Amino acid sequence: MLAEFDLIRRYFTTAAAAPSSANPVALGIGDDASVLAPTAGQELAISVDTSVADVHFPADAPAHAVGHRALAVAVSDLAAMGARSRWCWMALTLDERRFADDSAADAWLSDYAKGFLAGCSAYPAALVGGDVTSGSLAISVTVAGEVPAGQALTRSGAAVGDVIAVTGSLGGGAGGLALWQRGERDLTHPLLRRYLLPEPRLEGGMALRGLASSVMDISDGLIADLGHIRRASRVDAALDADALPLADGLEEALGTEAARRAALSGGDDYELLVTLPPSQLARAQALLGNMGMALTAVGRCVPPGEGDEASCAGITGWQHFTSAPGGQS
Repeated sequence: MLAEFDLIRRYFTTAAAAPSSANPVALGIGDDASVLAPTAGQELAISVDTSVADVHFPADAPAHAVGHRALAVAVSDLAAMGARSRWCWMALTLDERRFADDSAADAWLSDYAKGFLAGCSAYPAALVGGDVTSGSLAISVTVAGEVPAGQALTRSGAAVGDVIAVTGSLGGGAGGLALWQRGERDLTHPLLRRYLLPEPRLEGGMALRGLASSVMDISDGLIADLGHIRRASRVDAALDADALPLADGLEEALGTEAARRAALSGGDDYELLVTLPPSQLARAQALLGNMGMALTAVGRCVPPGEGDEASCAGITGWQHFTSAPGGQS
């Protein structure tokens, strides 16, 4: 395998990783630190996300999907803040034992870089630095975006009476993981794509600025992530489980009951969980609809202690150190 700095130059110092007029960088890859040029009047939203082999993704997943997914799940946090994606840093830990020879390493790294850098172009997020080291396969991605001053979306603004809504559909990530564990490897399958090639809802998050009272991305499951909003906003929630928008093919793959459970707690959906005043629901639905993105009401915020837990009895989301490994974030 190439030495550290040769590896960085070959696979990650490319035109696809370079800054553009939309993402200006005063100093990027190649120095001890990045020097950025934030836009006047904007605040920075910064998040870091770590993906570990056989915890967050299968170690034998296609390398381009590993690269895409590592960036996409980090960028999803910017979407939840209503931020525009600008820059990213990537720290890659490689397990040298998995590569029998240099050609195997080159094939994996080329494919991984293709997936990661395609995401850099799509979102967009200029790759401005990072690190490469040896150890068990893991990727840490830090992302930074911009949001107009005072307009960042948070978890703490929900109020009693607000509608609880979700973008897109739910359960696809968990459904894709289940299919992978059964041996399905066709990445054209919509559920596998939802799991291994998620797409952050950046445009949706920006459109919700000024309309939503609170937002989170759904990474650990609807119930778990709604719990964060409940605690931060000091409200409770009444959900309508029958209103949950299920991912296409989920019931056929898992059965009705398991599909409902996947939508409530499966995680890895990277949709947006939104609360907003009832008066703003139609406007938000229209704005997102123009982007081809559904926004479905699935419940409402109620006073603390008045939530209906019956539809969620015994259902929790993913939590590190308490959940069994299996590919959840």
